Amino acid sequence: MFHLSFLRPGTLLLGFVAAFAPAAMTNAQLTPNRLYFGVNRPIPMAVAVPDGAEGAVSIELMAPGPNGSSDATSVAMVEVESGGVDLAGLFPILWTAEKPRLLYAQLVVAGEPVGPAVVLQPLLTPAQAKAAGRNIQFAPSQQMYSGLRAYVDQHVVFDTSEGEIEIALRPDQAPNTAFNLLSLVKGGFYTDIIVHRVVPTNPQGNPFVIQFGDPTGTGGGGPGYFTDLEPSTLPHDFGVVSMARTSAPDTNGSQVFICLSRAGTSFLDHKYVSFAQTVRGADTILKIEGTKLQSAQSGRPVNPPVIKKAWTVDAPPYGTGPAPVVRPPASDGSR
Repeated sequence: MFHLSFLRPGTLLLGFVAAFAPAAMTNAQLTPNRLYFGVNRPIPMAVAVPDGAEGAVSIELMAPGPNGSSDATSVAMVEVESGGVDLAGLFPILWTAEKPRLLYAQLVVAGEPVGPAVVLQPLLTPAQAKAAGRNIQFAPSQQMYSGLRAYVDQHVVFDTSEGEIEIALRPDQAPNTAFNLLSLVKGGFYTDIIVHRVVPTNPQGNPFVIQFGDPTGTGGGGPGYFTDLEPSTLPHDFGVVSMARTSAPDTNGSQVFICLSRAGTSFLDHKYVSFAQTVRGADTILKIEGTKLQSAQSGRPVNPPVIKKAWTVDAPPYGTGPAPVVRPPASDGSR
């Protein structure tokens, strides 16, 4: 079963790439003409300056910081004009960097970022995860750099029976996991799926998780494939979204859990793939947390909340979006 057990932290079990749709990039000001670009080849993109915008037009390459977009640093900036551009020609570093890393390409007009950025994910041979007792180790591999996956940055909105939850993806932490969720959302996977597991507190009394993503509602279903564990360093905390899996590391699929507190989920760090942060909908998460359960041991809701549907929206310009939500203090000072 794909569920998360807090009884033995070292042996947690968590309850479980379709084609990406470039057509969803409708409001982007900087748009790749396809999804994949082989190494040392041109990277054609379209630049569309919004009507009425005045001033110098540039594309800025930005590197995410370890603690989120607020720590982003500028790598390079080049002036451009409306129309077609070759990003590789503008930024040769994309193919010549000794250690390729995920970057964002952001359109800037008159010194202000405009529209969603483009995620530039290096296609690198991944390290393989191995269970080492209660921990996870990643076997080193000789990385090959095959090119880039380039797509417009987007948020995901889950429309639940208790309200909406909007999440910002963190491809800098877990690029393949983030992209997998986008693919599932765009394919309509998260439609009429229940929140099949709610664990409001762990044995220490700390808020734990809510979990969904299984069309069967049993905790054992998924998308029909597995994705590999990625070495994310994003701390599990309130509103952080992470992948559910079995005891085997590389069994991630479609089931996700949303953390309810840092105190309750910190021991999941480096063992599960944390890949997104909630930026809207803390009240919805708390409503789901308060769902009446058949029993505390089962975590099964009496009347399970429902993920009615999910969709994507263009992300704000990189580094300007809302901060991740925080858990409000309880009125009695507990939890």
